[in-house]
Amino acid sequence: MSSTATAADRVPLAPATRAEYCVIACAEAWRGAGEILASPMGLIPSFGARLAKRTFSPDLLLTDGEAMLVALDGTVEGWLPYRRHLTMVTGGRRHVMMGASQIDRYGNQNISCIGDWARPARQLLGVRGAPVNTLNNPVSYWVPRHSARVFVEKVDMVSGVGYDRAAGARFHRLPRVVSDLGVFDFETPDHAMRLASLHPGVDVEQVRQATGFDLVIAEEVPYTREPTAGELRLIREVIDPGALREREVRA
Repeated sequence: MSSTATAADRVPLAPATRAEYCVIACAEAWRGAGEILASPMGLIPSFGARLAKRTFSPDLLLTDGEAMLVALDGTVEGWLPYRRHLTMVTGGRRHVMMGASQIDRYGNQNISCIGDWARPARQLLGVRGAPVNTLNNPVSYWVPRHSARVFVEKVDMVSGVGYDRAAGARFHRLPRVVSDLGVFDFETPDHAMRLASLHPGVDVEQVRQATGFDLVIAEEVPYTREPTAGELRLIREVIDPGALREREVRA
């Protein structure tokens, strides 16, 4: 160990929690993204985007949720007028990570209603910007409670567009789905959802039982990568010192 290491550096770190693995898995969605607009929706995706910018994707652009580009400490770095924002949105230069009330094997997402559209059992957010987002720039998804009610055979209404409906969409891409159980992608011949990695403490059967359709599952499924000591310190001491992540994800 270097003689210049601080006392804090020498204190053993507690093992990473499930929530911290989820932050890492979300951050990885922006690895190597370059200078694009990151639009994370929700706590864990926001922590992931900020971790990515602080480490392996320093060129990511973050906003205050309105019209300002902001630095990691929240100070304003620039103005993002609506016209320029739309140019980025429709030109593939934004990567959104949003939630899903339902998602199917091809990545069709529903945030609009549960039940028949004409007489829904539950009204949700509405389609919002999901169709434009998914057809015009990369979109990933974050699901804090993996269950067969969310991962369904067929969504009740298509809000975000999946691979089976996106023929001809130039910038359509769904890089990953992160849940509290693992990471999923669509790297299969027909773009059916695949189990890409398991969070530690989770097994394949647990994921299978919590999913309402047949996932593509390899014989050997790796674990989600472990946070480095530096990443853990950033998460715990800088990005989320109040440990809000632990309220959203509980192993």
